[in-house]
Amino acid sequence: MGLGTKNRQNQTADLCKEHLRSTHVSQGILVEDFILEIEGSGKAKDILKWGQFTDMSHDIGAMKERLDEQFTKWLNGDV
Repeated sequence: MGLGTKNRQNQTADLCKEHLRSTHVSQGILVEDFILEIEGSGKAKDILKWGQFTDMSHDIGAMKERLDEQFTKWLNGDV
């Protein structure tokens, strides 16, 4: 895996987490639980799972929209 790919994966993970934390401020603990559920923790941590919210065009707006939809579904227990 190239360094560029790894950097893009890290950027995607960071963008997703930053977006959740800034958009859903009043649900801070739930946001952190959702983040842990997506990427795991400790040795099981996998930032690649944030890639499910991206597409080939790397449209950040669309990524954030899909992320918000998934978070809402998760909150409602629809996942």
